Amino acid sequence: MLPGFLITLLSLGIIIYLVNPKQFIEALKLADYRIVALVFMTSLLWLFVRSLVWRTLLKEQASLSQVFLTINEGYLLNNILPFRLGEVGRAFLLGKKANLPFFNVFSTIIIERAMDIAFAAGLLLSSLSFVVGASWAREAALSTGMLVLLGLIALYIMARYKGWVTQKVNRLTGHWSLLDKIIAGFIPSFLSGLEILMDGRRFFKAVGLMILNWLVASLQFYLILFAFFPNAKYIWGIFALSVSSLGIAAPSSPGAVGVFELSMVTALALFGLDTSISLAAAITAHLSNYIITGIIGVFALFRDGLSLTGVYQDVRELSRRRENDHH
Repeated sequence: MLPGFLITLLSLGIIIYLVNPKQFIEALKLADYRIVALVFMTSLLWLFVRSLVWRTLLKEQASLSQVFLTINEGYLLNNILPFRLGEVGRAFLLGKKANLPFFNVFSTIIIERAMDIAFAAGLLLSSLSFVVGASWAREAALSTGMLVLLGLIALYIMARYKGWVTQKVNRLTGHWSLLDKIIAGFIPSFLSGLEILMDGRRFFKAVGLMILNWLVASLQFYLILFAFFPNAKYIWGIFALSVSSLGIAAPSSPGAVGVFELSMVTALALFGLDTSISLAAAITAHLSNYIITGIIGVFALFRDGLSLTGVYQDVRELSRRRENDHH
């Protein structure tokens, strides 16, 4: 956890140095909170579309309500746990609800996150021509997109030749009992989840829904900027969205506190926007995400009869059962 907290502290230190407290408070007072209310509505729409994306990657093996509530539970966990461990949490929770293997579900989350990085890099690449003096980022965005593409190709090959991959992994781990114990049962379920990459109809449906999801996200960012900058341009929101999405991929404290704000403020500074007002917009955007996913996530845990302690105990029990089954 220490590296993440250090990155967060560094980000907060830079923000404090750059921002004028009086201008920041004044920006919060002058914001148009009628538009901020629309941001909350688009957040719900974003979560709904994201649920459709994940359910498609899961090959409709879970109901839409299960997927929707579990996504919010996962984002709630992300807000209180470091290293985006909420992604692991939602894989476990949905597997439990829909009676699906954990690694089968988790593999679809890996595909989802890879698609996110690809879209973020693509948006950054396409919006850079509107930013003066950011030519260095064009190569970085292109490199990121190529790496993600290569990663998806590698996952496709693994799914295509899963029997050969399983055989090779078992041969490699067979000499180390501890490693074999950890991986036993992981590879078949994981590769099964990757089979969506070989289902052209479902995969392109997921890509189409992901495009819609990112369009909703860009609308969110534009609205939040419009609430603080009456002359806001849509390209500002697109660029801030892409930079923030790549920025929060770095290790940080729970919820990417500080890292998200610094990413957004830095992106908007390239358009010459005031850092104090930009910080007010970034914090408002972050809080809207916290509030929506927090309320729905807590409701979902309560509805499922779960608590954070209970989830932890269930994971430990699952680990013990897998160990006993292996023996």
